Amino acid sequence: MRDVAILGVGQTRFGELWDRSFREIGIEAGFQALVDAKLSSGDLGALYLGNMASGSLIAQEHIAPLILDYAGLAGHHLGGIRIEGGGASGALALHEGWLAVASGAHDFVVVGGAEKLTDVPDTEANRVASGTADHEWEVVFGATLPALWAMIARRHMHDFGTTREQLARVAVHAHEMGSKNPNAHYRNKISLEAVLGATPVAEPLGMLDCAPFSDGAAAVVLGPLDRARKFTDTPVRLLASQVACDTMAVHHRREMTTLDSTVVAAKRAFAQARRAPADVRVAEIHDAYTISGLIALEDLGFVEKGESGRAFESGAFGPTGKLTVNTSGGLKAQGRPFGAVGVAQVVEIVRQLRGEAGDRQVGGAELGLAHDVGGTGATSVVHLMERVN
Repeated sequence: MRDVAILGVGQTRFGELWDRSFREIGIEAGFQALVDAKLSSGDLGALYLGNMASGSLIAQEHIAPLILDYAGLAGHHLGGIRIEGGGASGALALHEGWLAVASGAHDFVVVGGAEKLTDVPDTEANRVASGTADHEWEVVFGATLPALWAMIARRHMHDFGTTREQLARVAVHAHEMGSKNPNAHYRNKISLEAVLGATPVAEPLGMLDCAPFSDGAAAVVLGPLDRARKFTDTPVRLLASQVACDTMAVHHRREMTTLDSTVVAAKRAFAQARRAPADVRVAEIHDAYTISGLIALEDLGFVEKGESGRAFESGAFGPTGKLTVNTSGGLKAQGRPFGAVGVAQVVEIVRQLRGEAGDRQVGGAELGLAHDVGGTGATSVVHLMERVN
């Protein structure tokens, strides 16, 4: 297997992009990544596109060739493959792109992720998103994604003493970082009191504990590491890419407050990279709900089980901590276009490792992690990246 490098990155603004089409935002992100990588379309071998539900949301299936067509690449007859894995769709697409380059099947590929969630009413978007949980055992009885994560939160509070204030601090931190990100859906700071007083969604989670539905796209260009210096002065090596799955239904799992898919994917990724959690300086983690952010910190190995709330409250994962998380604003503030999230996380880590993150820049960032989740943890994907000096 060859070493793989990330040669270029691109991303649209996330938010309510009612005046822009799915194909338009997908093409924009891809072109940005190609320009950043100093590659032409003739160099590409394939497109891997992460997307959760274009058929339900915009009545358009068969979207990989659609993007290639309207990007002017139909005549190149590239392979275009769509990958779906709920909220982890983009991260899974990156895994497939990594496999293609590492195996030698292709030298250069584009990996994209895109979603248009705000073109339908919120009730419809919630119905579609709930399809990432177990329909027969959860959704049919009225369980939504917020409700399922709320049950997980209640159990975490019961077992470990996690407080409502500790959950709220995850959202406060996300908006603090998102306020510095020009691509973020929400660029406003929020107070602890605002989170605690927000309209209830599913007890104990309120409106400001939940990431928004967003439109947006992100893309990266992958190629062999041994050729990376021809395209960039600051190559970023994709050290590890690991995927793991678990049961769809929360009640079928070994433990409600642990996502075994994340635990296993993280252990495999650190073993593959020959690194440890303590080596990571910056991480983008799945914080679609404040509780999912806290549980991710535990399952990835950054803190012991049950300690994430207290550690977050102490500032351990803020700008002055040994590990800074979600410098982009995370899903909570940067936004949550399901298919694009996993790719956008990697875009942010690459910018951090290159030293290109502006006001969000974390000093001494040489190893970064990206972690994304589908549904309530049926799928988890972990990527590790390092700056090549």
